[in-house]
Amino acid sequence: MIETSTVVPVATERTRVRVPLRFADGYSTTADVVTFDGLVDGREHLLLGLGDWRAALDRAVDGGPAPLVRPHSECLTGDVFGSERCDCGPQLREAVERIADEGGFLLYLRQEGRGIGLYAKLDAYALQDSGLDTYEANVALGRGEDERDYTVAAQMLRAVGADRIRLLSNNPDKARQLEALGVAVAEQVRTGVHVSAANHRYLEAKRDHTAHTIDLSAA
Repeated sequence: MIETSTVVPVATERTRVRVPLRFADGYSTTADVVTFDGLVDGREHLLLGLGDWRAALDRAVDGGPAPLVRPHSECLTGDVFGSERCDCGPQLREAVERIADEGGFLLYLRQEGRGIGLYAKLDAYALQDSGLDTYEANVALGRGEDERDYTVAAQMLRAVGADRIRLLSNNPDKARQLEALGVAVAEQVRTGVHVSAANHRYLEAKRDHTAHTIDLSAA
């Protein structure tokens, strides 16, 4: 649990490189991809500056709208292989375009399976096939329902000068943790609802169990 008194260690930029991006549907844009020194968990997380992110930071300093930011947890099965058991791949695709249009940052966080890792996530899938929901499966494996800690997200945002953001997420825990870590969330912006026959129960569990702002009736 993140406490409001948490002191966030300083991280510094290590490398910044411009990378052209292209998605399977043909959408393309360019990102300034940043790596860091001093991240508390020692993992290789990335920040992608999208659109005119510098102007977005300048507007925020002048009291205007804060940059749009999505902390996106790595999902090999969804982001790379297009698995429909979750909505991660479509959320990533949506977020990149929306942030590129407005200026802001996508944080690509190495937190597979809500922090339990790739192999354990697939073990959890097997348990879900026997009837457990996504949270119950993690607990049955002896893990937390959601083990993600957003300290590294706060470190990266503060390293690039983004201490006030508009958060692109349906997950209220991301907003709570970032606020406790000193990043002001000026607004929480919902993502779209990316529902399929394979992920409907998964999305229901996120809505009902952890109060994700997902309106399945509109999907």
